[in-house]
Amino acid sequence: MRLVIARFPFDLSKSEVEASMKGVAPQPITVASVASVTIGRRVYPVKQVGQVITRQDPRDFTANEVVRALTRLGFTCQPALAPEETAPPAGDGVNLW
Repeated sequence: MRLVIARFPFDLSKSEVEASMKGVAPQPITVASVASVTIGRRVYPVKQVGQVITRQDPRDFTANEVVRALTRLGFTCQPALAPEETAPPAGDGVNLW
């Protein structure tokens, strides 16, 4: 399928993306990650997948471009998770700050 990422056309199939990501360790999903994608049993940040499949610097394309392309190929993309709420420190109620 013809996909456009960072103004460049790519002819990719779902199986080609899966083959490209085989053996690639997923980077951690952080607060800065806009979205993640499930490929096989692994969850990758979409910018990492975009970097591997396009061989471009991740600053050259947006996460939304990669999400759009991967969704068209049939992958499941999820928004990045919000940081977990941290519980206030346990104590005797005295504020030391």
